[in-house]
Amino acid sequence: MSADPTQVLAFETDCHIFDGCGFPSPGLHSFLFEPLWGDHDSNLYFNKPMLLALLGSIVIVGFFWAAFRKPKVVPGKLQMVAEAGYDFIRRGVVYETIGKKEGEKYVPLVVSLFFFVWMMNLWSIIPVAQFPVTSIIAYPAVLAAIVYVTWITLTFKRQGFVGFFKNVTGYDKSLGPVLPLAMLIEFFSNILIRPFTHAVRLFANMFAGHTLLLLFTIASWYLLNGVGIAYAGVSFIMTVVMTAFELFIQALQAYVFVLLTCTYIQGAMAEHH
Repeated sequence: MSADPTQVLAFETDCHIFDGCGFPSPGLHSFLFEPLWGDHDSNLYFNKPMLLALLGSIVIVGFFWAAFRKPKVVPGKLQMVAEAGYDFIRRGVVYETIGKKEGEKYVPLVVSLFFFVWMMNLWSIIPVAQFPVTSIIAYPAVLAAIVYVTWITLTFKRQGFVGFFKNVTGYDKSLGPVLPLAMLIEFFSNILIRPFTHAVRLFANMFAGHTLLLLFTIASWYLLNGVGIAYAGVSFIMTVVMTAFELFIQALQAYVFVLLTCTYIQGAMAEHH
C-alpha cells in the first residue's frame, strides 16, 4: 500500500469497525499523489510515481553496470544472476519469437523493456514505495508507443508501402466479397486496437492487483476491533496471499509485454503472402 496520505486514510483516521465510521475503501483517489515538487496548476511537478520510475531506472542501470563492469570468465554471483536474466529474455523470448539471426539486434530493446516493466511492477510490494508505477496508464502507454513506432518503422523499412498496407489490412484476395470488410476490421485492429491493448493489458492487471492489496490491507486494520479481530486475521492472511500472487503477476506481465513486442517485430519482418 502506498505511503501517500490519500491511500492510508484508514490508518491516519484510526478508523475501526464499530467506531461509527464507514469503511474507507480504496478507489481512484488511491492512485492520485500530491506533488513532491511543483504544483498541479502549473502542470510542472514531480510526484511519487515519477520518483519511483526514476529510481527504478537507476536501480536497473546500476545493477547491470555492477554485474558487467568487470566481467569474468567464471562469473561471480551478481554477474551470474544478471547473465541468467539477460539470457532468459534473449534465448527464451527474442530467439524463440524472432529468430537468432534477425532477433539479435533487438535483444537490448527487449531486455530493457522487460526489466524496466518488471521493476515498475515490483515497487508495489517494496516497503515505503508500495505502489506499482505501471498502474498509471501513462507509463504503459509510452512503452507501448515505443513498440508501436518500432513496429511501424520496421514494417515500412522491410516491406515498403504496399507491403505495409497488406500487412496491416490482412489483404487476401481469396476472401472474395468479404475482403473489404475483413481489411477494414484488420486495419483498425492493427493500427488502433493493437497499441491500446498492449498498454491496457499491463495497466489493468497492475491497477486491479494494487486495488486488491489496498482493500485487504485496509480491511485488516479496519476490522481490528472487538469481535472483528478474527476477521482481521483472515484479511491479513489474504493480504499475504495476494502479495505472493502479485509477485507472480508482476513477472508474468513483464514477460507478456515483451513477448507481444517480439511478436509484433516478427510480424513486421515476415512478408505477407
